[in-house]
Amino acid sequence: MSENQTLYEIIGGESRLRELVDRFYDLMELEPEFAGIHALHPKPNDSSREKLFMFLSGWMGGPDLFIEQYGHPRLRARHLPFAIGTSERDQWLRAMAWAMEDIGMDDDLRLRLMTSFYQTADWMRNKAD
Repeated sequence: MSENQTLYEIIGGESRLRELVDRFYDLMELEPEFAGIHALHPKPNDSSREKLFMFLSGWMGGPDLFIEQYGHPRLRARHLPFAIGTSERDQWLRAMAWAMEDIGMDDDLRLRLMTSFYQTADWMRNKAD
């Protein structure tokens, strides 16, 4: 990994990010352990998939697709209508860790991303446990 590369470039750009997001949502739909967070998403979840892809693109230093279409992400405000506690946080993180493993992401990169994902997911909690 070069210090001058963005995370977007390091993971492999658009197609690799799309693969990650699709695997994440596939796992959420298929695995019973993710039923809690799956229930929070609209069915079908095509719009959620696309929004996460767009957000992560910009967040990782690639094209700012989400901001271009929807404005500032305001993550916490956008998620306030959904009850997010420790269980939901942990389900989201486990699904993302599993998705990164399934697509064969490098261990060092997975650790780097999970550290950032944890900080954001923990900040999103809005209900008492």
